Amino acid sequence: MISMRYHALSIGAVFLALAIGVVLGSTGLSDRLVSAVSTERDDLAGQVTQLRAQRDDLAAQQRAADEFAARVGPSAVRGALPGKSVTLVSLGGDAADVAAVSGLVGQAGGTVAGQVRLTDAVTDPARADQLRELASRLLPAGAQLPAASDTGSLAGGLIGSALLTAPNGPATNATQAQAVLAGLSAAGFAEPGATAAPAGMVVVVTGGAAQGLDAADAAATTARLASELDRRGGGAVLAGRTGSADATGAIGVVRADKASAGGLSTVDDVQTGTGRVATILALREQAAGGTGQYGSAGDAAAPAPQP
Repeated sequence: MISMRYHALSIGAVFLALAIGVVLGSTGLSDRLVSAVSTERDDLAGQVTQLRAQRDDLAAQQRAADEFAARVGPSAVRGALPGKSVTLVSLGGDAADVAAVSGLVGQAGGTVAGQVRLTDAVTDPARADQLRELASRLLPAGAQLPAASDTGSLAGGLIGSALLTAPNGPATNATQAQAVLAGLSAAGFAEPGATAAPAGMVVVVTGGAAQGLDAADAAATTARLASELDRRGGGAVLAGRTGSADATGAIGVVRADKASAGGLSTVDDVQTGTGRVATILALREQAAGGTGQYGSAGDAAAPAPQP
């Protein structure tokens, strides 16, 4: 007869066997998992090493290209802007880019007539009404603001009427120009120290893609400002850093709506030696009545205009 003690021992043996099986099975599974993870880790480590090597190679190539462009740049632009006067307007641009373009203008035979560094307040929606009021109040006598009511066009119209001279048009008044710059500076829309003199052409230097909730509006404001400056003078180039041709970059806005941008030329890699030379050659093309989209972004027509 089977006793309760026998039942208890049988059940205990079954559970013991299950426990041993679980332990043995989990040990084998754990070993396999550790082996698989170790293999995956080694593969990923190898990929990281390869990517780092590729990154370093590309960085070295970029440095070599920039060094080459810096050396040949003066020769490439020599005589490109004989007797041309150029105003440099910076809105989010890097000081090194402005300085480099300024130097190349001189080596191309041109003259930097003025430099204006606008602040982020120009693209701040919260200050749009103040900028509109200021544009109407500072507008030089006899000048007109554009029909468009956006702040980019109005700021471009105000600055253009003060600093730029249209081909075959009357010369700008240096006193009025200085008054406009002083007013913009006092209101926080321009940094102190801006210089003004009559100029026929303009380069607007900006950064990469705008960031934040108002990025699209900021990019559009910069694009419209540059487009209006182009209409006011004898040619303009909008030069930005890598990322400026993105959807939230000023150059991206221009290239997406070329009809409203008019004859404005763009360069999307002004932080490189090639981009800086392209900016000067694009100015020369503008002076001859041409326009183009240059740089390293996918929608650029070429790295630079034909020398």
